[in-house]
Amino acid sequence: MTIASRVPVIGVLLIGVLCPPAPVSAQQRPAIADQIAKTYGLDSFGQIDAIRYTFNIDLAALKLKLSRSWVWEPKTDQISYEGKDKAGNPVKVTYSRSQLASQSAVVKEQVDPAFQNDQYWLVFPFHLVWDTSATVQDAGMQKLPLGKGSAKKVAVKYPDTGGYTPGDTWELYVGADGRIRELAFHHGGTAKPSLVLATWADYKKAGPLLLSLDHRGTADGKPLRLFFSNVAVKLAGSNSWVDAK
Repeated sequence: MTIASRVPVIGVLLIGVLCPPAPVSAQQRPAIADQIAKTYGLDSFGQIDAIRYTFNIDLAALKLKLSRSWVWEPKTDQISYEGKDKAGNPVKVTYSRSQLASQSAVVKEQVDPAFQNDQYWLVFPFHLVWDTSATVQDAGMQKLPLGKGSAKKVAVKYPDTGGYTPGDTWELYVGADGRIRELAFHHGGTAKPSLVLATWADYKKAGPLLLSLDHRGTADGKPLRLFFSNVAVKLAGSNSWVDAK
């Protein structure tokens, strides 16, 4: 699976966008990219019929506090959203991303960009494999940007041309167990915040998927908390939700 466009959080730019993918062979990625993705359950992602989650962010410096609730059905790319628009009005909508062009301006310009952002934070390890346009580099052991100690640094850089904010870089700091411990995100363009540092904590299993549900750190030096709640998956052949625990 390849996500062809990635866009920023509504109200605060935490991540940018991914340019359209260019054909790249799996051999051009370092082995650690596949290892990380598999640690988080990539090989079992085909068992997932739906993922439910609420994205929450608290950025005191911008007086920003918001929640957005989603149900994503990856096999059909159908999205259900419940939250608010930029004006603070409640929005509840279900749409298919394959028919995005026929959707309202609110869906095209606000809801779908927010979906792209939020699911990147939830399942970014899978994008190490899905996003074939990105360059992945194993940079060896490096000091953690926030905590004490060191971890293996894996830099994921998106193309310098195309997309909304080209040149974005995600730097993952990975422990010996294959789990991401911390992350540094650098905007490639002029969007703010330009640098986000965050922990990856509160690890839970939702069915076969391993997910980090709590990220604490800074956005351009200001306190940041980004976390997920109400997380669950629906497995193929079942109508029941399996909560993350």
